[in-house]
Amino acid sequence: MRKNLQSSGRLRPVDLARAHGLSTQAVRNYEAAGILPAAARTAHGYRTYTPLHARALRAFLALVPGHGHQTATAIMQAVNRGATEDALRLIDESHAQLLDDRRTLQAVEAAIGDLEPLPQERGEMFVGPLADRLGIRPATLRKWERAGLVRPRRDPRTGYRVYSAADVRDALLAHQLRRGGYLLEQVAALIAQVRSAGGIAPLESTLRDWHARLSARSHAMLTGAAALHAYLSRTPASAEESGP
Repeated sequence: MRKNLQSSGRLRPVDLARAHGLSTQAVRNYEAAGILPAAARTAHGYRTYTPLHARALRAFLALVPGHGHQTATAIMQAVNRGATEDALRLIDESHAQLLDDRRTLQAVEAAIGDLEPLPQERGEMFVGPLADRLGIRPATLRKWERAGLVRPRRDPRTGYRVYSAADVRDALLAHQLRRGGYLLEQVAALIAQVRSAGGIAPLESTLRDWHARLSARSHAMLTGAAALHAYLSRTPASAEESGP
């Protein structure tokens, strides 16, 4: 049966799985999720796949590193239901997010020079205005305080939190790093180092890592685009291979 299937250009689930380092259950799951086109069935009810399915699987696996599993899934689902424009929009949105992340990194790098010395002006703010400046909720600032990212003092008369110029600086830096994908504990450790005698030096390795991750995503998106293009550019002959 295997030889007959392969000679006709048909593949068993195990053939498709082995070629891509997956389990047969993963292949079935991808088909069920709409990542792969629906498989044809033999007279006995067994799934059979084609080179078209292999190209779809390669496209999906190539898209994941640059776009993430959720977006890659949505892209393939759109393509397989014939909504190519929806798929292209999702790709555009991913590229826009990457560009925004690059701008965020540039903003962090630009802000480094302002970390030391601290501004001479008093610069004190209450939680509401600071949250508005950052575009976050006051509850987020309180969460950051519990995690050690900011250390506002309390007004002795009102008990309100008062953020000094140093706290504002730390909050701005925390906000940028959080947008860059860093966990609270990572940001807290970094800010603790910045507060210490080490100054801004600890940021250098973080920024290098951030640059490397963005570059890796860019390259992965190129790889994913090539694989998706190969799937979208199927010839009439390969389209027939997918069956009815």
